[in-house]
Amino acid sequence: MATFILIPGGWQGGWAFEKVASILTARGHKALPITLSGLGDIPAPTANLDTHIKEAISAVKAHGDDVVVAGHSYGGMVVSGAADAEPARIRALVYIDAYVPESGDSVWSLTTSRFRDVFVAGARADGLNCMPPPHLEPRCRPHPMGTFLQSISLSGRWREVRQKIFIGAHGWEGSPFLDLYQRLSADPAWSTVALNCGHNIARLEPEALAELLLAQV
Repeated sequence: MATFILIPGGWQGGWAFEKVASILTARGHKALPITLSGLGDIPAPTANLDTHIKEAISAVKAHGDDVVVAGHSYGGMVVSGAADAEPARIRALVYIDAYVPESGDSVWSLTTSRFRDVFVAGARADGLNCMPPPHLEPRCRPHPMGTFLQSISLSGRWREVRQKIFIGAHGWEGSPFLDLYQRLSADPAWSTVALNCGHNIARLEPEALAELLLAQV
């Protein structure tokens, strides 16, 4: 039995992985979708990237030495931070149309001007929380701006995790991840898979995503 730690993207809670988690558990594995600070029913406007990384590290430590850690979109930042702290405990890293940072990067620095404009507009009310774009699900919550703005500090130990896969969603316009996908496709340390769907792979292609996760164990 494997344990899958599932980290959602911006504005979303663990509910974003409901369908995927159901498939994984039906196949005899343990799925742990995480709702990070500020993205559930309790606001946390002062949460930053370090806050979320510490929560992911705690989850990794609590579930043995052979876990698969997967993150969607913003969640890629958290995946990298957790893996940098605990690489020996992790079997595989799965980036689901997600940011893959180097030390010193932030979501703000890695994304495109289109999404920086979304962040600015969303944070106009108080500067601390970024309101979810109107097209997202009603369960989405304001996202702590500090998590988008803070630069990540990495030693490089996350690269010790031997299995690293990037799953690209190539069915939507304006993706900030297309160049990253091409770069990682040429890197022998990575596996890459492209799906012809929108950005929210867990909702749009839960069966395909679950199979790709299961292939890591």
